[in-house]
This record gives sequence, structure tokens and C-alpha cells, in this order.
Amino acid sequence: MTKLQMRRRTLLAAAPIVLAAPHVARAQAKPEKSKVVLAVGGKSALYYLSLTIAERKGFFKEAGLDVEINDFQGGAKSLQALMGGSADVVAGAYEHTIRMQQRGQPIVGFALIGRGMQLAIGLRTDVAAKVKGPADIKGMKFGVTAPGSQTHMLVNNWAAKGGLKPTDIVAIGVGAGASVVAAIEKGEVDGVSQADPALTILQEKGAIKIMVDTRTMKGNQELFGGSMPAACLYAQPDLLKKTPGTAQALATGIVRADQWLQTASPADVAAAVPEAFLLGDRAIYEKAFANVRDTISPDGVMPSDGPANCLKFLAEGDPKIEPAKIKLADTWTNEFAQRAGKRS
Repeated sequence: MTKLQMRRRTLLAAAPIVLAAPHVARAQAKPEKSKVVLAVGGKSALYYLSLTIAERKGFFKEAGLDVEINDFQGGAKSLQALMGGSADVVAGAYEHTIRMQQRGQPIVGFALIGRGMQLAIGLRTDVAAKVKGPADIKGMKFGVTAPGSQTHMLVNNWAAKGGLKPTDIVAIGVGAGASVVAAIEKGEVDGVSQADPALTILQEKGAIKIMVDTRTMKGNQELFGGSMPAACLYAQPDLLKKTPGTAQALATGIVRADQWLQTASPADVAAAVPEAFLLGDRAIYEKAFANVRDTISPDGVMPSDGPANCLKFLAEGDPKIEPAKIKLADTWTNEFAQRAGKRS
């Protein structure tokens, strides 16, 4: 083959890419809003790790967004920010989309962070010795991120399995991170329902005994029969309908973070997050991440069994939830995450 023929073949092979470029550019619409306010409750927890990675690795900026992240004590508080209009989008538990639909206030999830709940209930070691099952926790105080958050719902669900009502236990908002460790060590609560790394730190100290554990997909399978959607991005429907380019940029940032976390080493993850998130022990943080890695969504897409499992979980612990009245298809869309995955 002559040099001229080789050059001609190279140009012909590249032609489809050149021709496709304008179409690709059109498909990747710019965000209608370059500045977005995002609310989250307990950002330092591994539960929200994809959000921190999307921010720290520049994935949001590369998607054309300037994201202002406001960190609240718990998911219920960040939901209030969304409904009150001070936030455009929330990184919070998927279950809030179901609970708000029950109240006639629709919100929609569109980029998954956790495909497993990634939470656990631990009792103070001295208290655990007296507890044989959930019926024995009546009257106990539990440290949750904030009342009404998924950490609270997990305790309610466990209590219900022992025939107790939500009012039979006391939920105290202790936030996430170092405040959780302090609440146990000072004896302010009998137990906690929380995310890592705080749980692993308390375990390593021998301060708590884990009673319910969803920090691995195995644990989720045993407790829920499959996946249990946890943290995700959710917003009011108008964000997705009126500013789809903005929603797409947000989803793209989260999906890229999800993907990065599938192969990142624990040391790389610890190096990527703020020093304060390590709670003073890098080795335990790395261990905690390695333990929960498989609960992180690999692609931002909602698993097919996720919404139904979540609805069942909520109904078991909250008599106000009426499954027959919930339209799960209106609580989630995979459109944005799937599109983000194709671009990655």
C-alpha cells in the first residue's frame, strides 16, 4: 500500500467521527443554570461519598456547573431546604420521594449514589447485653442524623419488628461524624443508627455492638431481599422538566464519581476527601470505605427491585404510608443517569 493510499484510508476512517461531532455537541446541552444550590444532610458520611468526590475531583465543574453545597444536620433538614426554595436539588435518601408523594408533594430522584442502605444500628456495649431483640429497645434513646431522616426510619423499622410503635423509642438528632462518636462515649444515647466511618470507629473502640447492618450488599439482601436505594439526587419535577441540561450535568457529575469509586484504592479515596472527614484516623476511614464499596451504585441507575423494596421498608415502620396509593414510577427516572453513562 502506498503512503497516499494509507493516508486516504486514515482520513476515511476518521470521517464518521468528524461528521458525528456536531451531533454529539448538540446532545450535550449546556446547563440552563450554571449556579446550583445543593442541600445535603451529613456530607462527611460515606453515605454521601459520591457527592464529595464529584465536588473534589471537579466532575461538576467539568459538566459546566458551579455547585454550592449546604450541609445540614440530617436528610430531613435538607429536604426542608428544597421544599422551602433555598435549595435547587438535594443529595438525600431516595425514600423521601415516596414519603413526599404520600403527602401530595412530588419530588423525583434521578441519580443514584447508594444501591444499598449503607447504615447500621449499634447499641452501646453495656446496653446491648440486655437486648435480645427489638422488643427490648422500648424507651431507649437513639442517635440519628436528624428526626425524620433515613437513619430514623431504620430504627422505626427495627422497632416494628419487635411489635413497637415509633413513639416507643426516642430519636435524637446528633448529626453525622464526630458528634456521633461523642454521643455514645458520653452516654447521651443508648444506641445509634448511622453511616460510616463513625460506626467503624465506635466498633474498633469496642463502644458499640452492631444489631442491624446494611453496610454490605449481603446485608441488604438478607434484610430487604435485594437492593435498597439509599442516597441519590432528587429535586422537584420542574428542575427536570424546565432545566433538563442542568439536571443532566448534575447526574453526569454523580455518575462519574460513582464510576471512579468502583476502582479507586481506599488510600486514593482518603486522600480525596477533606481531612476532617477522616475523624482523626485515616486507616479506619480506609477500612470503612473498603467495607461499604459494594453498596455504592456503579452507574447511578436505580436497580429494578429498589423502589418496591424501599416502599415495603417504609410501610413496615410507618403506618402513614399507604403502598396502594404510591406510584413508584413517578418517584424516579433513569433517563439522566443512563445518558451520563453513555457519555462516560
